[in-house]
Amino acid sequence: MKKTPVKLKKVLQTLSDRPKNMLEVKIINRSAYPNPEYHTAASAGMDICANIAETLLLAPMERVLVPTGLFIELPLGYEAQVRPRSGLALKRGLTVLNSPGTIDADYRGEIKVLLINLSQEVQRIEVGERIAQMVVAAHARVNWQSVGQLNETERGSGGYGSTGV
Repeated sequence: MKKTPVKLKKVLQTLSDRPKNMLEVKIINRSAYPNPEYHTAASAGMDICANIAETLLLAPMERVLVPTGLFIELPLGYEAQVRPRSGLALKRGLTVLNSPGTIDADYRGEIKVLLINLSQEVQRIEVGERIAQMVVAAHARVNWQSVGQLNETERGSGGYGSTGV
């Protein structure tokens, strides 16, 4: 019988301790599918499903707003981000157009996913298909301080490939 390495044991213990610190978020789920959930212990994103009555056909470069049947109430200081599922993007060319889509803490409407087909073929979006993932994250608000000059850095104004390809 193999022994679990000490470092792995510590990681697994840390992950098992996390639920004690989970954020409570109110949800109304009017879909026929389970609430969004994490699929692994270290997942950041939760899959969300298409709450549609019938299969949607999405032509190349066509976009569609897909309902989820989900309504959430986030605590102040948090946002939910709707992001593409990597497998859908790679294998089928389906992605979230306004990625990441931001759901603010004061939004109470239905979460919808703006999908676009970037492939050269018509793509099917099936009833209940996992179409995107949602990440809930803390965010800061800023108080802008107008100044005449910014501090210098090694990078300076270099952007768009300035640190290498």
